[in-house]
Amino acid sequence: MKFGPVRIVEAAGAILAHSVRLPDGSLRKGTTLTAAHVAQLAAAGIAEVVVARLDVDDVHEDQAAATVAAALAGQGVRAERPFTGRANLTAEVAGVVVIDRAAIDRLNRIDPAITVATVPEYASVTAGQMVATVKIIPFAVSQARLAAATAAAVPLRVAPFHAASVGLVATTLPALKPAVMDKTRRLLDARLAPAGASVMREDRVVHDSGAVAASLMALARAGADLLIAFGASAVVDGDDVIPAAIREAGGEVTRLGMPVDPGNLIVLGHIGDVPVIGAPGCARSPKENGFDWVLARTLAGIPVTSDDIASMGVGGLLTEIASRPQPRSGHASRIAALLLAAGSSRRMGDANKMIATIGGRALVRIAAEAALGSAAQSLTVVTGYAPQEVETALAGLDVDRIHNPDFAGGLSTSLRAGIASLGDDLDGAVVLLADMPAITSATVDRLVEAFRPGSIVVPVFNGQRGNPVVWPRRFFPELMAVTGDTGGRRLIEEHRDMVIEVELGADVALDVDTPDALAAVGGQPG
Repeated sequence: MKFGPVRIVEAAGAILAHSVRLPDGSLRKGTTLTAAHVAQLAAAGIAEVVVARLDVDDVHEDQAAATVAAALAGQGVRAERPFTGRANLTAEVAGVVVIDRAAIDRLNRIDPAITVATVPEYASVTAGQMVATVKIIPFAVSQARLAAATAAAVPLRVAPFHAASVGLVATTLPALKPAVMDKTRRLLDARLAPAGASVMREDRVVHDSGAVAASLMALARAGADLLIAFGASAVVDGDDVIPAAIREAGGEVTRLGMPVDPGNLIVLGHIGDVPVIGAPGCARSPKENGFDWVLARTLAGIPVTSDDIASMGVGGLLTEIASRPQPRSGHASRIAALLLAAGSSRRMGDANKMIATIGGRALVRIAAEAALGSAAQSLTVVTGYAPQEVETALAGLDVDRIHNPDFAGGLSTSLRAGIASLGDDLDGAVVLLADMPAITSATVDRLVEAFRPGSIVVPVFNGQRGNPVVWPRRFFPELMAVTGDTGGRRLIEEHRDMVIEVELGADVALDVDTPDALAAVGGQPG
């Protein structure tokens, strides 16, 4: 490839290397210049531009990206249409991403011009979520280097989740309040829901190995695909209640403890072919912990061995990663979640879209549970139209509620009411919309991770901005001054230099505004 400045009269057929502003618009970098483009540039008084010209053995950036992406797209992974030298790979199903890390490393060593970035190994993903991206740095690469990269590619795959039936055993002690056990069950339900799994039965028994063993055996006979035991006190020894119960039930303990913090005190075993997880105490919290890692793989049918657990130490310090962000300023950012659920659903006809259901859960509850399971410090839900219906859908969730009597005035009125209700000790707020059922806790965490003081964090998919958006405190006054039904879109445009864009999957662009849109995602009117 030849790269450098040329006179305008020689530029036809070349690729524009840098965007050029014109009186009637602009020509973006990557544009293949035609005679008409050359005439535009000349009319604007531009005598020279920087271009790239492909050699005969060069492959255009889009074609090269598409070729590598196609080689990487394994079972459950789809290669998207390339753009500006980038081709994203997205999950076709919800599940766990299986990656050959060594193969990705080998591919990335072939040529710095050919790059592949992926989500972490064994990451849990939803359908439509981006799992990898191929980016070609220059405007073209040689056929030989492209062929080498393609040959080195080992396909990524998504092991799909299975709708497992889970048997739950929870032990009791006088010091353990029933409310804590109830919350633990709700959090487990929320963890199982993305996989389509559910608790078939919960047994609450005394904290005794014999009682736990009897319950485990009964649940296994009843058809449980997975057994989970929550002990009223932590497991500190191989002869403690939970591991002892697994052995008394005729099973085997394969691992006690893991190099992941929080999550150290986990127990793994099996009774016959049924896996058993003794949950660590941190699994009573919505924050990511080692239990989540083991649970996701198990629900995707990926065996978790003692050696697998032993290899989790690097990256296993979860108190300092994205799920519990520690920004450069030296203190944890306090980001609140604000869920706007006040709209009257005019485009939905007679139905209230907030209480329309997908898989038996109301849209507003799906959004609320995503926020509650994220790194956000708190959740405030702004109600308006039919507030009692919305509050009923949120029953049992730990949320603050603010009613917006002016909801008919548009989205800005709910945004204003919600922002005004937030405390003074926050660094920012992530604003979610209740009609976006594909948003997950992981989506929110990715955005919170990217937050920096003063920055606006916006998700994008294939170059298009979506929701939710993280707003720093400094913009709260301007958000409260917004009018109409557009939210903070104008502010994002006005402060582009302060925007951090995070490339995510199609879930950040999917909203449910009409009966057809609801039907397309398998939903039912409320």
